[in-house]
Amino acid sequence: MSAPRVLLADDHAAIREGLRILLVAHGVEVVGEAADGAVAVRNARALRPDVVLMDLRMPGMDGVEATRRIREDDSSEVLVLTSFDEDELVDAALDAGAVGFLLKTVSAPALVDAVHSVARGDGVLDARVTRRVLAQRTRHAEVSPAAAALDALTPREREVLAALSEGRSNGEIAALLKISVPTVKTHVSSVLTKLAARSRSHAVAIARDRAGR
Repeated sequence: MSAPRVLLADDHAAIREGLRILLVAHGVEVVGEAADGAVAVRNARALRPDVVLMDLRMPGMDGVEATRRIREDDSSEVLVLTSFDEDELVDAALDAGAVGFLLKTVSAPALVDAVHSVARGDGVLDARVTRRVLAQRTRHAEVSPAAAALDALTPREREVLAALSEGRSNGEIAALLKISVPTVKTHVSSVLTKLAARSRSHAVAIARDRAGR
């Protein structure tokens, strides 16, 4: 796979510069930068990076709204990198379409791995965020319509969900099931919609929660 192409969105120039140096040193191509959400949206449309590394607290248009617009355009995947892990921010970012959520305390190797994972089509969540999502699933398991909706998945959607649970990328799922990548994306979108899941990782958590009951 070629080097992931990344757009940096953070209102602090020093942080953007540090991220650029780190990523380039690990073979990642940084194609652009943005100091606020509106510029991030414009640059994502123009540059079509594989991943937008998105801060959430920025002046003007914040990172959540920028994430929503970028995902509506389907111009890039969004990996959140922020200093804040409040429940409302996590939920808002995932609802907006982010496929990853990391804190700025993440190690350099873990950040680089996350960028590669998101570029491949996988989701990435900070361990603390994962525990929180799973805890929420446990608390609401008895009344969750998302868990019950597993029964509504088609056989093909179940196969796709099983492949997601194994950590497979869209390309790997396409090869496994002998279907096209666009078809995989359609099935993944249908799975997320039927389960009311915020992300691929959330869908996997729902499936594992139901299997454990």
